[in-house]
Parts: sequence; structure tokens; C-alpha cells
Amino acid sequence: MESWMRIKLPMTWSNRWIANYKGIFDAWEDGGVRGLAVGRLLCELDDGSYVPAFSSDRKIYERYGIQPTDHTACDPEKEKILHEILDNAANRGWTIMLFDVPGRSDGPFAQEDPFGETSLAAAMQDALKAFPQASGVIMDGGGEQPYELAWHHGSELLALRPQDRLRFELLGFDVTRIERGISHLRQCFQDLTPDQVRYHALGGTLAGLILYDITADGLYWLRTRQQVTAKAMAALRNAMDLVDNNPKLGIIPRITSFSSLTGQNYQQMKKQFDLIFPKQYFWNRGFDGLYGTVQRWVMKFSEWNPLLKEADCFLLVESLFGLSIPGVNSLRDLDRGFPPEFFHNVVASETRRALAAIEDPNKVIFWVQTGRDPHSGDAMSAYDLQRILHATKEAGAKRFLFQPRTDLSAPQWHVISRMCGNPWRENPNSYWPADTWREDVEGYGNHFRSTRKKDEVK
Repeated sequence: MESWMRIKLPMTWSNRWIANYKGIFDAWEDGGVRGLAVGRLLCELDDGSYVPAFSSDRKIYERYGIQPTDHTACDPEKEKILHEILDNAANRGWTIMLFDVPGRSDGPFAQEDPFGETSLAAAMQDALKAFPQASGVIMDGGGEQPYELAWHHGSELLALRPQDRLRFELLGFDVTRIERGISHLRQCFQDLTPDQVRYHALGGTLAGLILYDITADGLYWLRTRQQVTAKAMAALRNAMDLVDNNPKLGIIPRITSFSSLTGQNYQQMKKQFDLIFPKQYFWNRGFDGLYGTVQRWVMKFSEWNPLLKEADCFLLVESLFGLSIPGVNSLRDLDRGFPPEFFHNVVASETRRALAAIEDPNKVIFWVQTGRDPHSGDAMSAYDLQRILHATKEAGAKRFLFQPRTDLSAPQWHVISRMCGNPWRENPNSYWPADTWREDVEGYGNHFRSTRKKDEVK
């Protein structure tokens, strides 16, 4: 498979990384890296504050009829270095995509522009003019609706956020009816009995309508979420179409099993986006990982329905998402790691479903991460990474993007380079992934060195 990498700003702006980027890129190229996602486009100043990573062009906003927001100027030296880094990558023939764009305006949020298309187009134009090395922009989420049953990471399924209420009203939806549907479904989710669950949970769509007592108002709410997300994705396309030189537009959606609740219909996406990056996120706890999301749904169902066993709650999750996790019948099982069947069944299935819906495998780049920063999930091992990539490849994927915690670790790079290019030869005198300690080089493992010195003093 072909590999891409995420360069995270501002976290990657360590002196060690900047001083060695050419050697890092040489090693990455030898190991099969052919593309970069760069961003978010922020720089960290010495006082710990953040500023945009590039100088804004006010004339662009004026051209779109938008008033730019006043902002602190970027760090000129870091902007210069970033251009050097991107020039080096572009000269290698790598594809470069900007990850999200920072907002630089107080754009309209009104009935005539409920998704802020105009201000978004101006921000995209601004960023792409600043970085001509980039082929386009990847937008994170893209109209994503909440899909966590518990209040988590700023939202929950059975609630209407103020910004959503306003947008629904501007788009002409009946908010009162939506609230009735939400209230009814919340009550039904709290009145489940073991006999109902065991009879209906695995009975398919029609049995699910009975189990959850889905009313016309509930269906209206679920339908509204789908329609609003479709409109949001169309707005992103419309905004990019206003930008010069036909740049590419990418999106990072949740995996297919959650798309019914996020509203991100993969078959609609393929018409709006040039590149689609499905999130292969599987860790427990934190946020956005498959195990962690399932854990929270099970815990909330258990809290609301004390008579249900944990196995019953897992049946409910399976009925809603189609997710049957091999070897998992209790919350405790989620902490036993990932059995081989998980990769053969779940990871492979998610991959195949995405590819089948999008139809063009050249549009699809699976976005892979293994927990920890920035999602605060339980760390997955390099062996888990290997099994994710192997299952993804066997299911028909051609490309993936790996997002490391901050920098790569040695075992992660072993896995990626063996799969995508020339296997890395572990040599301390050349490239060495920064997330693995080295005693002999300043900047690697300083924490361990300082801890050891303190122990020696004691």
C-alpha cells in the first residue's frame, strides 16, 4: 500500500524535527511515504499561545465580500521554515493536503448562508494561496452529527445543541417536532426490558422499530439529521468550487457503522469530495474510537436499564450499528485487547463497506491512528497497527494515512516501512523515530536522562 503521513502543527514544531526534516523525509520516502496532510495551520509562540501559521491576505476576504477578523500576525521565521519543509516534500512529488483551515472572518450565519459557505471559501482561498505546494484541503468531520448516547466530547445524540437548533430553524425544519422525537426516543431507551431486548434486538430493521418504538416524530428527527449533513457536505463542495485553480476537497468521516447516526452517507460523499479519508479508529476510551464508543453506549444503557445484563446492552449496540465484536460480551472484555477475529471481521468489513459505497478506490485513503494524543484513547500496540493495515489492505484498500501521536515510534515505522517500501534498518546513526528513546542523542529521551540523573544524586 501507499502511505501518507500527518504532520501535526503546532506539536511537530520541535527544534529536533525542524533541524532534521530532510533526513526524516529521506527515510519516509524510502519507506513508501507519498503524501502529507499538514495542519491544523497554527504555530506555537514562545509564550505558549497559538497564531495562524501563515500571513493572511485581507484582499481575498474583501473579494468575497467578507470582513476579515483581526488576528495576531504569524511567526515569520516559522512560516519560512514551513514553506521550506513543504517545498522539499513537493519536490519529491508527494501530494500535500492542508488539514482544515483556520477561520479568519466573521462570515454570515443566516438563512441565505446557514453553513457559512462564503466565509469558508475565503478561508480556503487564503490558505491555498499562502501554500501553493498544497493540492487542496481536508475538512475534518464535514457536517457530522453527534452519535454518542452519553454526553461526551461536547455533544450527545439525544440533545439539540443551540447551534443545531438555529441551523435547523434557518433551514426550515420543524424544531418542535424534532424535540418531541428526541424526548420520546430518550424515554424508550430508558424503558427497555430483558425480554424485549432478547426477542427484538437481533430481528433486523422492522424488529428494531418495535423495540425502540420509533414514532413518526422520531423518524422525522433522524431524517432531518441526514438531510442537514447532506446539505453541509454540499456547502463544503460549493465553497471549494469558488476557489481558484480547482483544488481538491477531502473529508474525514467516521467509519461506516456509525455513519447512520453521524449522517455522513458515503454514497453521497463520493459525489461531493475528491478524496475521502475514513477514520480507522478502534481504541477503547478517549473519544472517537470504536471500542470506546461501544463502551459508552453499553454503560449508558446499563445505567438507564438496571435489569439488563451487559450482554443485553451489547445486543442493543449490535441492533443499532450492526456491530458484533468478536469475543466481547462484557465491558471487561473490552480491556482484553483485540482478538485476531476483530481485524478479520470488523476492520475488514468497515473497509469493504467504505470501498463499496465510494466505488472508486483511488478516492479513498484510510486515516489510521492508534489512540493516545489527540484522542486520549488507550494506546494500541504496533502489532495492532500491523493487523489494522493488513486487514485494510486485504479488503482492497490502496492507500492509508497514518497519524502518529506526535512523532513516529520505532515499532510503528518498522510496520509501515515493511508494508509500503524498503524495511527500515534500525540504525542510530541515521533516521531514528523520535517517539523512541535514544540515550546518545540530545533531544531524544531527555525525560529519561533527567530522571536517571536525579536518581543518581539520591
